[in-house]
Parts: sequence; C-alpha cells; structure tokens
Amino acid sequence: MEVDFLLIGQGLAGSILSYRLIKAGFKVCLVDDGSPASSSKVAAGLYNPITGRKMVKTWQADILFDEIETFYRELETVLNQNFLHPTGIYRPFISYEEQNEWLSKSADSQYDRYIGKIVREPGFPGVSDPFGGLLLKSSGYLDIKKMLESYRSWLLKRGSLIQGRFSEAQLTADASGNWQFQEIRAPKLVFCNGIGVKDNSFYNWVPFTPVKGEILTVRQAFKSHEIINRGVFRIDLGNGIGKVGSTYNNREIDLEPTAAGKREILDKLRQLVPIEVSAIIDHQVGIRPAMRDRRPVMGRHPKKENVFLFGGLGAKGVSLAPYFSKEMTEYLISGKEPQKEVNINRFFKYI
Repeated sequence: MEVDFLLIGQGLAGSILSYRLIKAGFKVCLVDDGSPASSSKVAAGLYNPITGRKMVKTWQADILFDEIETFYRELETVLNQNFLHPTGIYRPFISYEEQNEWLSKSADSQYDRYIGKIVREPGFPGVSDPFGGLLLKSSGYLDIKKMLESYRSWLLKRGSLIQGRFSEAQLTADASGNWQFQEIRAPKLVFCNGIGVKDNSFYNWVPFTPVKGEILTVRQAFKSHEIINRGVFRIDLGNGIGKVGSTYNNREIDLEPTAAGKREILDKLRQLVPIEVSAIIDHQVGIRPAMRDRRPVMGRHPKKENVFLFGGLGAKGVSLAPYFSKEMTEYLISGKEPQKEVNINRFFKYI
C-alpha cells in the first residue's frame, strides 16, 4: 500500500500529528504495538497554565492554550467520544507573600484568561490552604487513554494502522529513497515513538532524558469539583475516587511501581488533602519522553532528507501537542522550519 507518510508510534505525538496530516488530505499509516505501559496511556493528562513550585506561567502559554480545547473538541466530534474535561485547578498558597504576589498579578491583563479567582482565606473544605490559593481557569485534563484507544479504532477502520512492534531490521529503502515496512511504502518516515527512538540508528544521538513517573488511584472521602494541585495533583474521578501524582525519577528508568514512589505521593497528598486514604486502587508507572532542555524536538534528520522526528513532549504533552503538531505539519508539507527552541538542529552537535 502506498501512503504519503509512515509514522512510528501511536502515542499522543503520533496520534495528533497523524490526525492533522489526514485532515490535510494525506495518506498516513502508523506502526504501533499498543503497549499498555506507554507513558501517554498512563499520564494523568493535565493541562495547566501556571506550573512549577514557583507558580509561573508555563512556557508559551498564550499560543499553546489557544489550540488546546479547540483541537481536542474537534477530535471528540470526529471520534464521537468525550475525553476532554475542562476543570478549574486550585493551587494553595504557601505564604501571605505568595498571596500578595498573585493579587498583584491578577491586575495584569496577561493573566486574565488564566486566573479564575484569588482566594484570600481558607476556602476549600478538606484542603490544607491556610493562606488561601489561586483558582485557575483555561485548565483541566484529557483522558489520554480513552482518546488513544478511540483514535486507534478509528485508524483501524481506515486501514491506517499496523499493529505490531516496529523493528528497524524490517525497514528498507529503495533507490528513490522510499521506505518500505511490511506492505507499506512511503516517501517520508516520521518517528513519534518517544524514547523508543533511542533504539534505532537514525536518532539514537538525540539527548532524551527519560523520567519515570508513578501515579496512584486512591479511595478517599473527599470530593472536589476542582483539581487540587500543589506538590502533587489530585483529580476527582467521582464516587470517592481520585487520581494522584506524580513522582519524577530520572535515575531508575523502569516500569516497576515502587514503595518509595507510593510513599512520596501519599505523604504529599496528606499535606495537601489531610483526609485518610482508605484504599489504593491502582499504582501505575510511565516513562516520560522528556528532553534535556524540557522542550519538544522536531525536524528533519541531518543526513536523511526524508526522515523526521516529532517528540520530546514530556510531562506537558497534552498542552504542547496541539500547537506543535500544527507546526510540524506545516514543516512536513511546506518546509517551514520549526522555531529554534524546538528545532532538532539544536542537537546536531551530539552526532
């Protein structure tokens, strides 16, 4: 079968990029083994405009957040599913100084679209917020697993997915530079398989810095319409169930849940929501495909004109993917170079 693009990986990056290419009228085929341990399927899927311990506006928030809800709503319509959950995020302050800082920021027009409310006194029952907190808007979470599974079914119906593990040994190139993988032939090859690119000869030099993250699903007599986020996040799934995480471990890169990770999450949850956890329902692990500089990576291979990379979305993949997939699509179609902060040429020195 002849297609325009052969994509390796059907995680968040591969799924969203492939949809944009299909929407633009191109024939696309993806190769993916459907691994349940994929970081995309384990991730909580938060999109949050104010991040980090210092509570700062996330990098390029104004352009990223223009795309998020519009894109995922469109995909929901195409797939006839509901997986986007716009939800306020409540971030308790750690001091009156921080409260005063955000009272000042609330008067700044650049924060209008993100600040829902400044809470000046304890205002959320069950939450440890002695100094009040910041209630964010333009935020929420994506049920990534549901999105990927429904998109996978859509691809299968179109005949656009090879279910199986990609092996470079099965990849061949003809005299014209076209790539052949099993019955698929394509002039352009795009790797979207996260840290899996470390296993192929094309991109094993790219400095991915994988990070292991653990997430718990817990039973707790606490209910909140908002995501509570400070130190850890807690997403209320209803019926006394919450998803809580996550850890960041760049030393032990494996898929084994750890007692230390569980303890860290529960300790931080206890500080944030000091209500007893009566049961741990699930303990999941994923490996985030992060980059050393915490920016996505995208562009053409320095020596192979028809081989490309799109990835490195890391912990903020839900926020980054809609906008940067559009930028990557423009590059693949028209050759418009990605912006320098994400361009793969920043890593050519490692070859």
